[in-house]
Amino acid sequence: MSFDIAEGQRFGIVGESGSGKSTLMRILCALEQPTSGTVDVLGQPIGGASERQLRDFRSRVQIVFQDPMGSLDPRMRVCDIIAEPLRHVGRTEALARVEAQLAAVGLDADVMHRYPHQFSGGQRQRISIARALSTRPRVLVADEAVSALDVSVRAQVLNLLADLVDEYQLTLVFVSHDLGVIRHLCDTVAVISDGRIVECGPTADVYDSPLHPYTQQLVSATPSMDALVRRSIASSSAASPAPVK
Repeated sequence: MSFDIAEGQRFGIVGESGSGKSTLMRILCALEQPTSGTVDVLGQPIGGASERQLRDFRSRVQIVFQDPMGSLDPRMRVCDIIAEPLRHVGRTEALARVEAQLAAVGLDADVMHRYPHQFSGGQRQRISIARALSTRPRVLVADEAVSALDVSVRAQVLNLLADLVDEYQLTLVFVSHDLGVIRHLCDTVAVISDGRIVECGPTADVYDSPLHPYTQQLVSATPSMDALVRRSIASSSAASPAPVK
């Protein structure tokens, strides 16, 4: 596969389980090495780079995983989880960033001394997003970041991500098996099947006039879910929840 993502773009990658989406995301974040080809992120070649060479890269490219319970250390308090990537920042600045990121994701500063099991799934994913943004990255990668959440909470987290991408002027790479979620959040989408991009273009064009049979199959299975997500988004926008305490 071959593709380019422009700075500031909201790039969606959609496909069924096993199509290669998560592997691609792990390669883009330098968590896995490509077996062939070249990968450049922020002008830096990823293939073959050492951990030392990737140290600065990891602060500029952050990822939010699918399962917030699995990606948060249950033995760590929220303040330590969010501050964990800030290895070269003083304690005072780290604490200030923790408080700022909690506020940015709609959580009260009082929660920083709690543990992950004391939160709901949606709140844990907000904590994961706060941790990812604590390094002030330029690229945010989200791998099925809302698929483990129920529909109403999913809409809230999608709205939160959209707002944060605008506020922090991020480049977003969002992976999902749900074209409806991608349509709401991303301006461009690549459809992957069996490790290949079968269709790529503006999200509205791909959704409204799919060319590849696989894309047509995805679109035909999406409308009811898309309508439900959009209704939930509209209702949550009309009555935004108060910060969690």
